[in-house]
Amino acid sequence: MGQKQIVTRMQIAKMAGTDVTHFLNQRARFAAKSYGGRAGLKNVGVHLINLPVGAVASAFHRHLCADECIYILEGSGVARIGPDLFQTEAGDFIVHPAGVEAHDIRNTGSTHMICLVVGQRLEFDIIDYPEQNRRLYRYAGQPPDLVDIAALSHPRLSDHHG
Repeated sequence: MGQKQIVTRMQIAKMAGTDVTHFLNQRARFAAKSYGGRAGLKNVGVHLINLPVGAVASAFHRHLCADECIYILEGSGVARIGPDLFQTEAGDFIVHPAGVEAHDIRNTGSTHMICLVVGQRLEFDIIDYPEQNRRLYRYAGQPPDLVDIAALSHPRLSDHHG
């Protein structure tokens, strides 16, 4: 395989975290360590995120094609799924199957919130950001396309293909 299939505790401790700010939400900021790629995974992203007090992990979004989940290791917060708010704490596991309601998670506790975030890395995904009225088309190896959802058209396809 050419790459180790284990990332040791020592390697993880030495890994520099990457500061991340979401391009559609400046309050969505955290430090991340990405384990999946380092261990050789190509179809699953695995990230340890450190979410500061008051921060949100992403823009409110939903994946139309990819599944994702979050396991809270430390801290507490609020998970927003559609219009509903859920109090969360260490030990909680949050699942977002493809195509479900938009979601985000916010650190409302008094200390950092540490989460393991796992998501599919598909060749293609569509991510809706309903609060910004935007849709992102993501293609492997290509720059993503961000469009205004209101500008989308849905032509009626009949027997004509192409």
